[in-house]
Amino acid sequence: MSTYKGPLEPHLSKVSILGAESIVLGFHLTHYIVQDILANIPASNYVLITDTNLAPLYLDRYTKAFQEQLDQRESPPRVFSRTLPPGEMTKSRKVKADIEDWLLAHHVTRDTCFLAIGGGVIGDLVGYVAATFMRGTSFVQIPTTLLAMVDSSIGGKTAIDTPAGKNLIGAFWQPKRIFMDLVFLQTLPEREFSNGMAEVIKTAAIWSESDFVKLENGVEAIREAVLNNHSKDEFQGAVLETRTEAQSLLLDVILASAKVKAHVVTHDEREGGLRGLLNFGHSIGHGIEALVSPMLLHGECVSIGIMKEVELSRNLGHLNQVAVGRLARCLSSYGLPIALDEKKVKERIGQVYCHVDDIMEVMKVDKKNQGDKKRIVLLSSIGKTLEQRASIVSDTDIHKVLAPEQLVLPVTESPNGPKKQVVLTTPGSKSISNRALLMAALGDGVCRMKNLLHSDDTQYMLAALKALGAAEFEWEDNGETLVVRGNSGKVYVPDKEIYVGNAGTASRFLTTVLTLIQTAKDPKHTQAVLTGNARMQQRPIAPLLSALKTNGASLISLGKEGFLPIAVTPKGGFKGGRIELAASISSQYVSSILICAPYAQEEVELVLTGGQVISQPYIDMTIAMMETFGAIIHRLPNNVYRIERSTYKNPENYLVESDASSATYPLAMAAITGTTCTVTSIGSNSLQGDATFAINVLRPMGCKVEQTETSTTVTGPPIGQLLPLPHVDMETMTDAFLTASVLAAVTSHPKGDTITRITGIANQRVKECNRIAAMVHELTKFGITASELPDGIQVHGKPIKELKSPKEGVDCYDDHRIAMSFSVLSSVVPKGTILQEKKCVEKTWPTWWDDLEQCMGVRLNGVDLGPTLSSQISAPPHRSKRTSVHSDHGKSIVIVGMRGAGKTTLGRHAAKTLGFEFVDVDQYIEAKENTSIPEYIQTWGWEQFRTKETTALQNMLAKESRYARGYVIACGGGIIETKESRDALREYASQGGKVLHLARDLGQVIRYLNRDTTRPAFGEDLLAVWHRRHPWYRQVCNYEFVAYADSIMEEGWVSPSDWQAIKKDLQRFLLFITGRQTNHVDVASDRVGTPTTFVSLTMKDLSVFTDRLVHVCEGADAVEFRVDLLELSEKRNDFLEYVGEQLAILRRHVSLPVIFTVRSKSQAGTFSDSNEKGMFELLQWGQRWGCEYIDVEIQWSSSSIESLLSTMGSSLSISSWHDINQQTPWDSKAMEDKYSLAEKYGDIIKLVGVSDTLEDNFKLEAFRARQQQTKPMIAINMGSAGQLSRITNNCLTPITHPALPSKAAPGQLSLASIHQARHLLGLLPARNFWLMGTPIQHSMSPTLHNTGFTTLGLPYTYGLLECPMIEYAEDALKDPGFGGASITIPHKVSVMRHLDETTDNAKLIGAVNTVFVREATVNGHLIRRLIGDNTDFLGVIRRVQPLMLDPSHPPAEGLVLGSGGTARAGLYALYKMGIKKIYIWNRTIQKAYELQSIFEKHFSIIVIDSLETPMAPGVIVSTVPAESGIELPEKVYGGIKGIICDMAYKPRRTKLLLQAERKGWSCVEGIEVLIEQGVAQFEIWTGKRAPVDRIEAQVMKKYEL
Repeated sequence: MSTYKGPLEPHLSKVSILGAESIVLGFHLTHYIVQDILANIPASNYVLITDTNLAPLYLDRYTKAFQEQLDQRESPPRVFSRTLPPGEMTKSRKVKADIEDWLLAHHVTRDTCFLAIGGGVIGDLVGYVAATFMRGTSFVQIPTTLLAMVDSSIGGKTAIDTPAGKNLIGAFWQPKRIFMDLVFLQTLPEREFSNGMAEVIKTAAIWSESDFVKLENGVEAIREAVLNNHSKDEFQGAVLETRTEAQSLLLDVILASAKVKAHVVTHDEREGGLRGLLNFGHSIGHGIEALVSPMLLHGECVSIGIMKEVELSRNLGHLNQVAVGRLARCLSSYGLPIALDEKKVKERIGQVYCHVDDIMEVMKVDKKNQGDKKRIVLLSSIGKTLEQRASIVSDTDIHKVLAPEQLVLPVTESPNGPKKQVVLTTPGSKSISNRALLMAALGDGVCRMKNLLHSDDTQYMLAALKALGAAEFEWEDNGETLVVRGNSGKVYVPDKEIYVGNAGTASRFLTTVLTLIQTAKDPKHTQAVLTGNARMQQRPIAPLLSALKTNGASLISLGKEGFLPIAVTPKGGFKGGRIELAASISSQYVSSILICAPYAQEEVELVLTGGQVISQPYIDMTIAMMETFGAIIHRLPNNVYRIERSTYKNPENYLVESDASSATYPLAMAAITGTTCTVTSIGSNSLQGDATFAINVLRPMGCKVEQTETSTTVTGPPIGQLLPLPHVDMETMTDAFLTASVLAAVTSHPKGDTITRITGIANQRVKECNRIAAMVHELTKFGITASELPDGIQVHGKPIKELKSPKEGVDCYDDHRIAMSFSVLSSVVPKGTILQEKKCVEKTWPTWWDDLEQCMGVRLNGVDLGPTLSSQISAPPHRSKRTSVHSDHGKSIVIVGMRGAGKTTLGRHAAKTLGFEFVDVDQYIEAKENTSIPEYIQTWGWEQFRTKETTALQNMLAKESRYARGYVIACGGGIIETKESRDALREYASQGGKVLHLARDLGQVIRYLNRDTTRPAFGEDLLAVWHRRHPWYRQVCNYEFVAYADSIMEEGWVSPSDWQAIKKDLQRFLLFITGRQTNHVDVASDRVGTPTTFVSLTMKDLSVFTDRLVHVCEGADAVEFRVDLLELSEKRNDFLEYVGEQLAILRRHVSLPVIFTVRSKSQAGTFSDSNEKGMFELLQWGQRWGCEYIDVEIQWSSSSIESLLSTMGSSLSISSWHDINQQTPWDSKAMEDKYSLAEKYGDIIKLVGVSDTLEDNFKLEAFRARQQQTKPMIAINMGSAGQLSRITNNCLTPITHPALPSKAAPGQLSLASIHQARHLLGLLPARNFWLMGTPIQHSMSPTLHNTGFTTLGLPYTYGLLECPMIEYAEDALKDPGFGGASITIPHKVSVMRHLDETTDNAKLIGAVNTVFVREATVNGHLIRRLIGDNTDFLGVIRRVQPLMLDPSHPPAEGLVLGSGGTARAGLYALYKMGIKKIYIWNRTIQKAYELQSIFEKHFSIIVIDSLETPMAPGVIVSTVPAESGIELPEKVYGGIKGIICDMAYKPRRTKLLLQAERKGWSCVEGIEVLIEQGVAQFEIWTGKRAPVDRIEAQVMKKYEL
């Protein structure tokens, strides 16, 4: 008997495809689907295939529905089901073969119907199985995602992926039915819904403007139908009577999309031409997807691809900007990204960079291409394509649109030159557009706006007004007209924060708008939050905030006081009355209050204070527009305005005036190129002050200017003959000063005075950037002299032919006006100029580059200065494809742990390290309650305190809280005593926050607490408290730092030296988990220092071997921490705690990256093979302890592996397989399968076999050669016969060391042995290194370097090459066996002419002390390059910095004695350490001034003529000879304990050092610096970490002889 109670006859919508109505849409279709299949697709076998994510939700429902129907039959068909792993990796040859073998094993015949229940992966795979099984069987698509419904399920394309690319093997095989049950969408995550909407929008964009309008105007309804459908009617929507308007609209847009695809497939089933239209957005989108999948979803990549392809259509002249803007708004409104540089895209893809060349390379293998010609779908308007097929587009045009930088080529070098006569209309004014939008939204009635600027700024304003419920918006006339239905000033708290990017106008105006909100109707959303990008959060808004708060607004800054983000709590609306506002910084503050003033509760009297009002014309513009919208404003004396209370009356039509600031650029192009330009939309009647630019700036510069009421025409003088302006006040047109500045740069004058001074522009320092400083900086790059004035800029004109294009290009500071101004200048600069951040022009003139090229005749090329895939050798290698919990590194870090663990001390250090602020929860509570914690507990008791503590934590972690980002929050030890607090901490960690457990030895903590009287007593045994809390600490944290101290002093304190070591360890830990310094090994095949290695530790207890840990790790690139080999002593019972402590000991002594390994017995280790849960708990802790690598054995279940990989953070995975039972020989398919599995899960692949014969190593190498290594691979054999494989392996070879108790695996070799063997095999040639200079007979360098070479087994020798002239060393430099050289006096400068290149450090210091060799490929040939560097300064830094209390906050002042070559290194070292005030003293003061002038472009140096000069240096570097016997005046040492470094190393303790030592200063000897600079040389030459301890011991031994 049936138990089904739903609608048996749901209302259906059907779509015909290929002559049959086989696409069926509706709600709640499960039983209808089963009935229809059984009735119309008869079969002996029905096979349901889905994935493990969907099976728990739907599989049982469908099998039960089948069972209910089949129970009524005498001979029912068989029903099978199979569940597959989710994800793209399932769409493979192997999985397809597994399914087919399973079917055959169950004797399934051709009389079978397959049901694909899932997304695109399941549909593609099952369809291909159906197409080929028994030469073709029936199948049915039941797509469960929106993307699959509107894309992959329709059309009959079936396929699997291969290593060469996606969907390269497949067939066209049409499903018998496609059932789209829209109820599936209600379980989709929001991001997956958006993913599918990309395809829906794409279809409307190419086919039907009316469908596109539905999508534009129906955003909220469509989203509600999917994401907020919480009806009590279980079957709502199944029949028309219960279907909501939102559900109907959702079905309507999906139905429309399905109809388009069905029509196209019907008329072009095999992709002959028409079907290619469906690839709109995909050609470029797939190129991007190949680089960023799976971090970005398919639809997200297509969305970005759509925008790039419509920009291409616009660039080629086929599409207008209105259409581009509409598409951008529509995609964004459904949560889709539209650019790779968006904040949410960067957060998802991390460090991955999509270089244009890499995208183009992927596009080469697109199936849609015809030979080497790329086909792109181009639009001519919304709903219409240029052709009824994809169009052929040149690579040059595609590259130009994709490139993030623009190369502007000079018109003077163009064969055609600039266009002589240009007539154009500039876009609508940004200032007027935003004002008009806001007034119309606040107004009453309908207003139709034309010529609205389609830009980022207006997009942000529109989105914000929608979110506030301020108005309804609709587009007409193909987007040329915006219809605004105002809501008469009613605004509401939005359900999410309002983000305005870097839109200053929008942010300032919206700040006051938020105060109009009267009440918060939704208890979940009680505050309106306004925020922007990083630059917007640096732009001041304090005067406006202060005025509004004084007026009664409840308004707080969530970050830095006086800046965004801000939160506004409704208090009945905008109070009004008398408001005083400082207007000397920005007129936008004034306009913000003016525009909202009619809606205040009291009539507003706005009083402007602070002296000179900035940009009065913009205030006048605001008032004029308010009056157009019906407001009444009274101008009173002394900058006072009275605004009557009213409601704006929307004019029926409003024409936005063109942007006068933008008009300055084409007019300036005419001026600088000697051509004529007419701007038809700006004249003398303009509201904007910038309309006078041509009259007041260009005419005095020598241009002919004609201006009517509505147009302006400029004719420039011959190129190079613009005149300077001795002084021009641009206060009425401040935005135009940038245009004037670039013109001033190329001015000339018969009398020779070419200085232009521009004043009245102080407000330009707080725009998108500090524009005055930016202009000075960027003009200087061209060789132009420019400087800042108190309220302006001064520019010295220069002949055009003398201008030089900056190599690195112009930094546009994400500022549209800087970009457009410098594009004007670049049009005449010889050889072409690169402008970075070209898209910033979209703020006000989205088509600027198109117009510059097509209307003005300037040639442009696309440039990408970012790293290509092949060059990103320092990035982590190809991260494994996994779904990770996103870690937001900007979120606050919460520290938990026992009282006495050091949370406050180390928390403050953590904040200082990360640039965060510190807050203690207890202090937060004390401030809120105005009482101390002991007093509170004494009054209210512990239980009430815990409740208060929980509330405080929840408030601090709330998204809108000021403490939610950029803080280190230290919690009380008992914070985890309540379930509510534990839940809050776990939730915070799950949302990408970091909860850090600070662990300390319990005995040490108890000794410390026994002397602490600052907190109330526990009232119970400390040990009992610990045992109760410790599991909770571990449950709530996602990171743990073990603050390891060898011992504590009698008073219970940790010794100062231990605290310093703990702080250093914590700094390394924090920088790793926040992704700032991940410490990963460079495993690129072409790196210096191949092979890379890791040493495998085999100690049971590292604390017994601390004296040899450094020795054991000599020369290795990483260290393997073998957890399974550790043994717990009888006195301890917590293995996890023991492992954490052992790891802390290792890190205290060794800075190498740690490979965290728990090796199971079947994989050549000791951990139990039956304890999978215990294994992965340990591995999870490896991640929590911040280990750089986690070894993950691929023998375990996929669910455990994937769960671990989802929380890896900055840790990389090494997927390992050890074939100790010889089940997977190197030439077997079994080993190929292991490789595939390891590649799926690992960032690095590790495969280990067993070798019985030498031949097994050759099989291994053949296997290695067969693999298309997209990821680094460790491939070796165990056993004596396998040692050859360890010698030839290049990536992270496991090594041993003679000082270890045993080898970790049979056949392991030491690093020295591997180097020696590689030399014998010809893999590591001998090299000669030299010391070049004179006199050098007593040098320590040969001892230093030869000790290092011998220790690591390198076949290198270091000798002396004494030569009075560097030319005598030319033969050695040219010798093929030359490896490098140390350079000493007198050749540190003269050697530079014999080198191919010098590093920036050497250039700045002006001397070379190190020469090294690098190979490079040029035109297909390998060439040898000699490169010069300087390590002298590194010697100083490496010895001085460890003696600082906190190297990240060095002393403020430093002093260098002397002025020779070594003094240069000393000065540079102080600068690189971050010391801001650097003094220099020398007996011959002129030489000190010479050094000052050399470095003045880079940093400031203060020359002092006497050591009696008042100063307080914290670091002193002496470079004067020891025999000088110099001592310093007593007061130089002051009252601080500083650090002194004497570069003279004979005698070891100079007179100066002895004096400083008596004053309590830390001393660095010259011999120590010598060793460190030599160690730096060694590491440059070898690519290996130097065995420093051995080197130092041998050098000091010889030194003391």
